[in-house]
Amino acid sequence: MTPLYHDLAGETVAVFGGGSVGARKAAGFNEAGRIVVVSPEFDERLRELADERDADQREADERDADEGPDGPSVDLVRAAPDADEIPDWIDRLDPALAVAATDDAAVNAAVESAALDRGILVNRTDVSGGRDPGSVVVPATVEDDPVTVALSTGGTSPALAKALRERIESEIEGAGEMAALSGEIREELKAAGVDPEKRREAVRRVVRSRGVWKGLQKGRSNGRQEADTVIEEVLDR
Repeated sequence: MTPLYHDLAGETVAVFGGGSVGARKAAGFNEAGRIVVVSPEFDERLRELADERDADQREADERDADEGPDGPSVDLVRAAPDADEIPDWIDRLDPALAVAATDDAAVNAAVESAALDRGILVNRTDVSGGRDPGSVVVPATVEDDPVTVALSTGGTSPALAKALRERIESEIEGAGEMAALSGEIREELKAAGVDPEKRREAVRRVVRSRGVWKGLQKGRSNGRQEADTVIEEVLDR
């Protein structure tokens, strides 16, 4: 499978199954426009997520804000559709992505089949290894905005994916600030007409400099000072 990032802003994600797996999946789609969870029962984390989004919406309404709350709306639909009813649910919800996370293999298979028949992406949580075209694996992620690292074991070992995520979290601390700084430097050097090769070398040196990383830990201005020293060394060569 080929790793890709998919923008779900403004799109609907339909999650069938409200247990711990469904809750974990739903919580991971914080860029979606709307999350609909269909299940006869709901994990406590799902109820908390839905309550949190409701509170955010009320605050936005009270502020009369032009922009909505930070995060998707979360709708918990109490229902237990059987396999034959799944196609109607898919048509009704019209999601960009369907997640099959129930404890019923027949229902999960129906979600997968209905989604694929309609050209909708599908993530089936009770299978691992090879998948049909159009199906996706939702990876574990580590974020330090705007940096995102995705981890997947192909569905074979969620425990390993979690362990690796915890290790990487500590390794990329400060990567978001470095991304912002190096992007800023790249644009400044380009605007100044610096030779492309020199420009690339300067940015490479900045992102690999321990001094810049340590400087950023003390604040953006300290990191910038360290970066300027590195850039001067490259441009004076």
